Order: sequence, then structure tokens, then C-alpha cells
Amino acid sequence: MTPTCLTLTPLMGVPRVQADDNLADITLRALSATALELRTGDVLVYAQKIVSKAQGRTVRLDTVEPSAQAVTLAAEVGKDPRLVELILSESSAVVRHRPGVLIVAHRLGFVMANAGIDMSNVGSTGDDLALLLPENPDAWCAQMRSALQESTGVDVAVLMIDSFGRAWRNGTVGTAIGISGMAGLVDLRGRSDLFGRTLKDSEVGVADELAAAASMVMGQADEAAPIVLARGVPYERTNGSARDLIRSASVDMFRGQPEGVSLARSVHALKDARS
Repeated sequence: MTPTCLTLTPLMGVPRVQADDNLADITLRALSATALELRTGDVLVYAQKIVSKAQGRTVRLDTVEPSAQAVTLAAEVGKDPRLVELILSESSAVVRHRPGVLIVAHRLGFVMANAGIDMSNVGSTGDDLALLLPENPDAWCAQMRSALQESTGVDVAVLMIDSFGRAWRNGTVGTAIGISGMAGLVDLRGRSDLFGRTLKDSEVGVADELAAAASMVMGQADEAAPIVLARGVPYERTNGSARDLIRSASVDMFRGQPEGVSLARSVHALKDARS
């Protein structure tokens, strides 16, 4: 494949997203404000946070009643029992925990800290608001892609990303959690390298590579650039899924066996968690 020039442009004028906001309309207005028009082959990259907000995935901690299990685990990791209750409610297994760290298998399949629940850039200081991951990120990306094509006549790929830590390196990086219109994983096995040697183990997480690049443009603090237009991405147009990037627990040497924290419990006690 011939190398291409990749450009990443943050869209301007994206407002603070609220529940039930139309992100397709917001995207089109932001494209106009940035003096850009979509082209075939473009990829729109969305920060998970604005999707969660639009879906109303905000929870007030004062509406959460922690279970006895959450209270016990919270004492071991040094976290708010109400937050731990939310983490458990979003998870299928506790993978690892120690003071200050709670790694779980999210019910969407991702292995991540705190089930991806975030309290930064959610509300004003003292609001005690938590933001859960979106419902069905792959489906949301497909819906956004369809809405944009209907409005513009251009078929683009859509990526949703979040910040993940990694078991073997320090620091978080942008990671794909939702994909439509491009591959998540590209299998290069069977192809030849520069010297004609057949590749045997090469699989490239192209969606994660793009997610990490776009995350640098979005920023992690007060940059307010949650939508990025990627142009020149050398990707094959296909129906990929973020699930393609999740390594099975049976071959995940870093995950090992989940710790003995059972999540087979009654439904967590939320009074009316959605704010």
C-alpha cells in the first residue's frame, strides 16, 4: 500500500452536549464552522463522553445505594462505595484490584479500569456526577454513519474512542470502542515483507492506531474538541466491529483468571439513577 498523508482536524464550535442532543446535527454544524465538507474516505472520530451524555448515561451518586459487596470492595480499593456499585453493575467480572485500582471486564467485553466510568468534564465541581459508557457503541457508530450519509450523500467511516490503560505500559491512550465503515483489526498474515518473508503473526489494530492519533488532537482536559475529522486514513471500507479488537480471555496472558469477586447478585439498587 502506498503511504498517504494523514490529517487530523478538530471540529470547531461543538457545544456542551446534553441528554437527547442530536449529534449528527451538531457534527454538520461543526463541519460548517470549521469550513470543511465530508469526502468519501473520511473518518469521523467521536469522544465517548459526548455520546454518553447524548444518551443520558449520567448518574448522580446520591441516587446510588451500594450493596454490601460494593462496600467491601470499596474499602479494599479506596474508592467511593457508590462509584464501586456503579462499576460492578456495568461489569461481568472483577479482573484485578488493589488500593487505588479496580480493573473489570465491562459487560461490552472491554477490560478496563472502573468500567470506563468517568467523573471528569461531566459536571461542575461538587455535582457528584458519574458518566457510564454508551449503550452499544458499534450500533451507535452505524446509526451516525447512516445519518450523515442521508444528510450529505457521503459515506464516511465512524469511530468512537475512549482512553484506556494497558497492562504492560504506563499511561492511557485513545482506544476504539465503536466502529462502523472500517476494519478494527487488519490481518496481514500470509503477506510478504520487504524481503519476501511471509508474515506469520502480524495483525494490526488499525482502529486503535487511529483512535490514539485522534485522541492527541482531542486532548484530555479542557480542549473541548470531542469530534475529529481524519482524512487520508489508509483503510479498507468494511463492516468492522470493536469486538474484533478484544482478546479472548482464554488467550489473554495478561488477564489470567478473574479474581474471586462474584457479580452474580441481585440488581443493584438505584433509586432513579438517570439525572
